[in-house]
Amino acid sequence: MPKEVVQSIDVTIEFDGARCIHSRNCVLNRPDVFVPNVAGAWIHPEAATAAEVLEIAHNCPSGAIQCKAPNGDAMEKAPIVNLVQVRENGPLAFHAPLNIKGCDEGFRATLCRCGASKNKPFCDQSHVDIGFQATGEPAVQKFEALAQRNGPLIIDPTPNGPLHVSGSLEVVSGTGTTTNKVTDTWLCRCGHSQNKPYCDGSHVKAGFTAA
Repeated sequence: MPKEVVQSIDVTIEFDGARCIHSRNCVLNRPDVFVPNVAGAWIHPEAATAAEVLEIAHNCPSGAIQCKAPNGDAMEKAPIVNLVQVRENGPLAFHAPLNIKGCDEGFRATLCRCGASKNKPFCDQSHVDIGFQATGEPAVQKFEALAQRNGPLIIDPTPNGPLHVSGSLEVVSGTGTTTNKVTDTWLCRCGHSQNKPYCDGSHVKAGFTAA
C-alpha cells in the first residue's frame, strides 16, 4: 500500500495505511484535517498549522502519520525517554528512535505481539480478528535506573522467534506504570508466551513461523 502524501504551504503529511492500527486519534481530535467517511480527498493539512499537525502525528501510536517541513525535513524529534507501552489485548507501542530490521522507522511504531499480523513485525489489527487476549498490566520487575534513557533502539525480529530489542528502553503498562527498564531484552511476538510481554520460548512449541 503506497503512502499518501498531501502538502500545504506550511507542512506535508505522509500517511502510511499499512502501519495504521485505527486508533482514530486523528479523526476524533482533528476531523477537519483527517475527514472520515468521505469520497475523494480526506487529508487536509491546510486546515491546521504545522505545530498542530505535529501534535496529530505525536498522538498516532503506530507512526502511520508523519509530518515534514516544506523543505522536506522531518519535524518530529527523538523522545527524551525511550518507551514501549504494552497495550491491553493489543500490540507493543514503541516511542524511540527506531531501527527495525536494519531500517530507520522513525520514532513511533506498533509491533505485533499476537502472532497473526500479515504485516509482521508491524501490527495490522489481526489481534481483534482472532480475539487475542493479553494483559496490558504485566508484573513489575526488579530494575535499576538506566545510565541513559534515550538513544537508538535496535529491533531485530528473529526468524520464527521473538523481537530482540537492544538499547535503553523503559517498559510501561497500558495505564502508565513503569514495569521494567532494560538495555537488552527479548519480547514475545508469537502470542503464546506465559510471561508476556517477554519471550519464554513458547514459539518453538507453538510452531510459530515468521521471517
